[in-house]
Amino acid sequence: MDIILALIILATIIISLIAFIGIFTLAMNENLLRKILMALVSLSAGALMGGAFIHLLPEAVEKSNMDPGIILYALFGFVIFFIIEKVLFWRHCHDGKCDVHTFRYMNLIGDAVHNFIDGLILAVSFVASISLGITTTIAIAFHEIPQEIGDFGVLVYGGFKKKKALMLNFGVALTAVLGGIVGYFVSSQVEGMVTYLLPFAAGGFIYIAATDLVPEIKKEVDVKKSMATLLIFIGGIALMWLAKVVFGG
Repeated sequence: MDIILALIILATIIISLIAFIGIFTLAMNENLLRKILMALVSLSAGALMGGAFIHLLPEAVEKSNMDPGIILYALFGFVIFFIIEKVLFWRHCHDGKCDVHTFRYMNLIGDAVHNFIDGLILAVSFVASISLGITTTIAIAFHEIPQEIGDFGVLVYGGFKKKKALMLNFGVALTAVLGGIVGYFVSSQVEGMVTYLLPFAAGGFIYIAATDLVPEIKKEVDVKKSMATLLIFIGGIALMWLAKVVFGG
C-alpha cells in the first residue's frame, strides 16, 4: 500500500475514533461539561484558523507559483460550506440541546457529509506533504472533540439509547475514512488538483471557526471567563504555528 494512502487511512480512523469521546461525558456533571466544552470550542476555533492561515493557504499559494488568485478558491470553499450547512440543516451543537437539530436522523446525515469532507481535506493535505497532513489532522481533531460530544448529546436528547447513540455516532464518523480514500485517488488522478483543493479546505476551516465556533465563544459575558477563552483561542493558533515550526509544511 502506498505510504501516503496508509497515512490518510490511519489519520481518518483516528479522527473517527473521537466519536467515542461521548463515553467520558457520561460521568460528568453538566456544569463541568459546559466548562470543558467551552475551552475545547475556543481551542478548536484557534486551531482551525491557524490551520487555514498558517498551513493550508501558504501551501496553496506556494504550489500555485505565488498566484494571488488562488485565494478565490478559499472564498469558494467558504460559500460551499455555507450552502451545505443550509441545505442539510447542519449545525454543530456544543451543549447537547439545539433547536436546529429537530430531527435526529437529519443530524446523522449532516454529520456524515461533514466527516466525508473532513476525509477529503485530510487526503488533500497528505498528498501535498506529510507534514501538512499531520498538522491538518491535529486541527481537525481539536474541532472534532467538542463536535462529537455535542452530536452524542443531540442523539441521546433525540431519543436514542446511549449505547446506540455512541455506535451510530462512530458509524457516521467512519465516512471520514471513505472521504480520505476518495480524496487520495481523486488527487492522484487529476494533475494540479491539490493546488485548488487546499484553499477550498482552508475556506471550510475558516467557515466552521468563524460562523460556528467563534459565536459560541462570544456568548460568554463574564470578563474573566471571556479572557480565558480568548487566551485559549490564541493558544490554538499558537499550537498551529508551533506545529509548523516542528513539522514544517
